[in-house]
Amino acid sequence: MNLNEIMLALEENGSEQTKKIFKNHGAQEPFFGVKVAFLKTIQRKVKTNYKLSMELYATGNSDAMYLAGLIADPKQMTKADLQLWAEGAYWYMISDYTLAQTAANSNFGLELALEWMDSNVEFKESAGWVCLSHLMKQLPLDGLPLDKIEDQVDFVHKGIHMAKNRVRYSMNGFLIAVGSYVPELSKKAVEAAQEIGKVQVDMGGTACKVPFAPDYIQKSVQKGSLEKYGKARK
Repeated sequence: MNLNEIMLALEENGSEQTKKIFKNHGAQEPFFGVKVAFLKTIQRKVKTNYKLSMELYATGNSDAMYLAGLIADPKQMTKADLQLWAEGAYWYMISDYTLAQTAANSNFGLELALEWMDSNVEFKESAGWVCLSHLMKQLPLDGLPLDKIEDQVDFVHKGIHMAKNRVRYSMNGFLIAVGSYVPELSKKAVEAAQEIGKVQVDMGGTACKVPFAPDYIQKSVQKGSLEKYGKARK
């Protein structure tokens, strides 16, 4: 499938009901309101295609931008490519999924995660926290910048309630990732999360909720997340 064929398929499979849901979450025109399940059917046909992923993202159509992340080849992505995507990531489905996941699997994940977290731009910041959370699950334990991660736990502990709306959600997810996947810092993350308490995020009038980090970490640890991921990354 080429770009024109995909855009036609997206248009034909969009729905007003899905558009309404996505708008409540922050999506803006242009987009058709295509369910992720249908995007994955295209992904299975196209598989991985760096050039096509860049073309899809460049349309500015939210459905196409999300699909771009599904078919992207992260190892072919340059730092400039990822920065370009960061500039266009205007709502969380793009910043926290398409951008953050692609960056985490690229050659520039850690570098860009730390840069975006300090950007003072809501969805770049959010992408940075999510990207770092992915890396804590993926990188070898001796490849994790534990000092920096510990500093970020302290930063979240002190400032999460004053952070931008979507950044609060991603910071909360970061604490969950630290507590679930980093043995050396798990206790510290749990203590910080307990003192922070419930995190309030405007979810656009939807039924989505912010996970309560202490409970979420506890469940993950009970299921063996610290041992599982620690052993896999050694």
